[in-house]
Amino acid sequence: MRTLNYKTDLCVIGGGLSGLCCAIAAARHGIKVVLVHDRSVLGGNASSEIRMHICGAKGENNRETGIIEEIILENFYRNPGLKYTLWDSILYEKAMAEENLTLLLNSSCLDAEMDGNRIEKIKAWQSNAETFHIVEAKYFADCSGDSILSTLTGAKFMYGREAKKEFDERIPPDVADKKTMGMSCLIQIRETDHKVEFIPPEWAYVYETDADLPYKDHTKGDNFWWIEVGGEWDCIHDTDRCRDELLKIAYGVWDHMKNKGDHDVDNWELEWIGFLPGKRESRRYVGKYIVDQNDVESEGRFEDIVAYAGWPMDDHFPAGFYYQEGHPTIYHPAPSPWGLPLRCMISENIENLTFAGRNISITHAALSSSRVMATCSILGQALGTATALAINSGTTVEKVDVPTLQQQLMEDDCYIPWHQRAISELTKNAKCTEAVIRNGVERGDENCWKGSEGDFIEYTFDADTDISEIRLVFDSDLNRKYYNMPCNYPLIQDKYKLPQTLITDYRIEGENANGEKFELNISNNHQRFVKHKVDWKVTALRFIPLRTNGCDKFRLFDFEVK
Repeated sequence: MRTLNYKTDLCVIGGGLSGLCCAIAAARHGIKVVLVHDRSVLGGNASSEIRMHICGAKGENNRETGIIEEIILENFYRNPGLKYTLWDSILYEKAMAEENLTLLLNSSCLDAEMDGNRIEKIKAWQSNAETFHIVEAKYFADCSGDSILSTLTGAKFMYGREAKKEFDERIPPDVADKKTMGMSCLIQIRETDHKVEFIPPEWAYVYETDADLPYKDHTKGDNFWWIEVGGEWDCIHDTDRCRDELLKIAYGVWDHMKNKGDHDVDNWELEWIGFLPGKRESRRYVGKYIVDQNDVESEGRFEDIVAYAGWPMDDHFPAGFYYQEGHPTIYHPAPSPWGLPLRCMISENIENLTFAGRNISITHAALSSSRVMATCSILGQALGTATALAINSGTTVEKVDVPTLQQQLMEDDCYIPWHQRAISELTKNAKCTEAVIRNGVERGDENCWKGSEGDFIEYTFDADTDISEIRLVFDSDLNRKYYNMPCNYPLIQDKYKLPQTLITDYRIEGENANGEKFELNISNNHQRFVKHKVDWKVTALRFIPLRTNGCDKFRLFDFEVK
């Protein structure tokens, strides 16, 4: 047994997508971060242990960008076989690549030491290394989903469904209760070129007819999200009990599809089944502001908006699989996008506690829209950026300059609805052949430059001008109709590839008043958001696209110089 000690700026608890994006963003902005995660792989519900695809805001041009888009595009490029082992490794390397980030996997937070209403340090147990990790930090970001620091620190939190009258909402029950949305063990199946038999375990449930699975879409295109229990139990302490029940259901459902009736799956086999339930809801912190259903429906136009949601209010019935009165969820309409404020990620009563993900300060009804992983990812990036900005400027997260934070997030390719990114003075004052690529709006066809072979974009300056950075935003097809990873594996898979709209090869040319030339040649680009550091003095600068990933037009949202 040993003990290791760390002193850092930010300690992030939880390595799901919200925690990962929070830690990466903070590290990239120059502060020291320790990320404590209780599993051996990152990604939470998106990891190989649970395998839920990443959902986000609905509607045209509303796809989430920033770090989460960077990760997804990297996966498309590196993982054409769609292997979850490679997906895990891409999440892992994104954390490991950050010099300011220390990653502690297989480490469960089990204690916290307080000084009044401040957290001084936390203790985590790494069972495979028989090591205690003690982390002292200026800020603690709980992105664990279950809000582990709530019970360890005395932070105020909510659990279950509020009564209608508490926040004047329509969705909740008349009387508050301790029920939640449940959890699921997903199934993945693979098509083969021959008939495959399936023998179920003796302990699996038996569903003889389709009538035994009412309202359940048990088709080969499904990801079986409706195999869900636990909403009427304790969704934290009864997790293993839920797993046991879910496995009996899951194996029984596949037995039904294979052996009881015609479900067109003769050539399909069970590729994988989850033994770690994916959770939708548990403890939610009480923050400086509690977001409710009325905020959702009024579009959340907060002054301190730092992220957005846009999934419907997808409110699963607590009975889950055993709900007998109809479809197991109600999709209450929600605008897309609707905004989320910084205040809903700052604890009301613990001075240096923040949070991001599905445990933000939000009612049950509003959570049913904000809980999906792409939304959680941009919440994490916003919180990590805010924390770095606060520490670097000598203030608190609560008092951070919000317009500065919003501009930094947009600079990092995070969309803030109803806000426009400020372009650099150098870009603004230069002469440009294509005005649309410097309007500060980086989504929507009307904001996209479209070029053909031989076309280019050029900036010119009145005299030799120092250029230190070139910022580019390509078109990664924010309206693509597929997720980060599939939920099943047909013999021929024509999705989950790098978007054809991406410019993959390009050249940037510069020239000064003396005729001296500068050149940057890029091939195999696979990202939407790219920055190039240069040390050039030029009177003219050209962006010359050379090749796309399949699109017949070159498409570019931003070409900016600093």
